[in-house]
Amino acid sequence: MQSMPDASPAKWHLAHTSWFFETFVLRDRQAHFQLFDHRFRYLFNSYYEGEGERLGRASRGLLVRPTLDRVLSYRQRINAALLELLPRLDAEGRTLVELGCHHEEQHQELILMDLQHLIHESPLQEGIWAPVAPDKPAKVAPIQWIEGPQGPWEIGAGASEFAFDCEQPEHTTWLAGHALADRLVTNREWLNFMSEGGYRRADLWLSDGWSWVRSNRIDAPLYWKEIDDRWYQLTLRGWSLVNLEAPVCHVSYFEADAYARWSNARLPTEAEWEVAAQGKDASLGTFLEMPNPIATPVPDSGGFGLRQMFGDVWEWTSSAFLPYPGFEPKAGTVGEYNGKFMSGQFVLRGGSCATPRGHVRSTYRNFFYPHQRWMFSGVRLARNV
Repeated sequence: MQSMPDASPAKWHLAHTSWFFETFVLRDRQAHFQLFDHRFRYLFNSYYEGEGERLGRASRGLLVRPTLDRVLSYRQRINAALLELLPRLDAEGRTLVELGCHHEEQHQELILMDLQHLIHESPLQEGIWAPVAPDKPAKVAPIQWIEGPQGPWEIGAGASEFAFDCEQPEHTTWLAGHALADRLVTNREWLNFMSEGGYRRADLWLSDGWSWVRSNRIDAPLYWKEIDDRWYQLTLRGWSLVNLEAPVCHVSYFEADAYARWSNARLPTEAEWEVAAQGKDASLGTFLEMPNPIATPVPDSGGFGLRQMFGDVWEWTSSAFLPYPGFEPKAGTVGEYNGKFMSGQFVLRGGSCATPRGHVRSTYRNFFYPHQRWMFSGVRLARNV
């Protein structure tokens, strides 16, 4: 099923990630390799113009065929061929395999994003996982402001470990005086924004954001609804009361920017965020492998410093998704991976509760259009110093 043009059926994700390995690794490097099904080249190409015509994204929900069983057979065939070839691959081939593995991790999160939107749009709105009893966390302490460094700093990924092309090259940027909130914005704080007319005050919104709010009648984060003066949210486990101490999730850039303005603050730049995250353990936080992968309240560490930098929710920044100085796309069709999308989108950092653990790092640049919010996106505030 496909609930909107931005989403894809889970079956398509499963086939596309194997298509990536078949197309960019096996086809050109395994002797006498035969395509599993020549029609898959058209059906499961996402956006690679160099690979020819493809099924339009909005039409992926029409794929009643091939069956799920055939897609799973496809995956099994491609995985087996890849494992057989791997010991003989040259350095370039191994680099493509590594890219394909990280690409598949991206689609693990996309599947959950798309499934959550699907159950929200379906009549019964039932979760895909069993509900769990909610914890009763203590009230989160007020935000503390952590001053960041100033002056020239290096950001971006070097060549020693894996990174997507858009994370490179490493370069020098300038940081002005600033401070970051020590934690993410909570649902309780977002409800205060709502109760004080945050969605009804044009002065808080960018022009495009205000048009989006009015034309779509936006009055709360995605997947929220009010019943008898209580707010509920839909997760992959179904409907439950909004956890007031948990980070707000499923808000757009427009909403994040308006909230920051209402708070007499702003969104961090991606350079401010990255420098703050350098050296921090990117495996700490709520990720996909947790028993209950949902954005959780900040732990009461009793310390002072930046928390929730990784996992829980992707954090909007004020930075447009543009190439770094000296950026060069990879050669060939695989070079279309990120570079062609560097227009009209904003950068998010840090990963989410639907991100596989180990997939993110301080240099990782996620990106979405400012009106989108079906991803697991939230807010960390910043301010000038």
